[in-house]
Amino acid sequence: MNALRKITSYDAVAFYWCHGFTQIPSMAATSRMISRLGDGGLYLTLGIMLALFEPLDGEAFLLAGLQAFAVELPLYLILKNTIKRDRPCYRFDNFNAFIVPSDKFSFPSGHAAAAFVFATVFSHFYPSMAELSYSVAVLIGLSRVMLGVHYPTDIVAGAALGVSCATFTLSLAGF
Repeated sequence: MNALRKITSYDAVAFYWCHGFTQIPSMAATSRMISRLGDGGLYLTLGIMLALFEPLDGEAFLLAGLQAFAVELPLYLILKNTIKRDRPCYRFDNFNAFIVPSDKFSFPSGHAAAAFVFATVFSHFYPSMAELSYSVAVLIGLSRVMLGVHYPTDIVAGAALGVSCATFTLSLAGF
């Protein structure tokens, strides 16, 4: 239990350090915009557009993405509702998040998990876009910390979940 307390302590320090950047004018607004990229609509829209207009890998990309999300989402929900870690905006006194979270618990980050599922599947089919897709995934994760709704370890866990589910799906389905 001592190790868990240490991790939680470091996580709180890292959270406050990251969240301190929101004192920079427009950083909260920028974080909100970046976070919205991870709400899911962009992933589905891009997948459908590629399936319709990119004849080489578009349909396979959409199918692989849907399968990866079908693996990731239930695991995410089980973890979140089993671990039940309070969000920082509910844990710390005199602290308000910049957005209203969709649920009470923070671990793992669903936005980070989804962003890394997408980045991993997208990079598999379009390797030249790997750097960009993973960079966007990292920014989505960081934006959730900046907005005050996640700790850094929530993002790391979400990223690990997303990459693992996507990699598992891609290898199992033979993509």
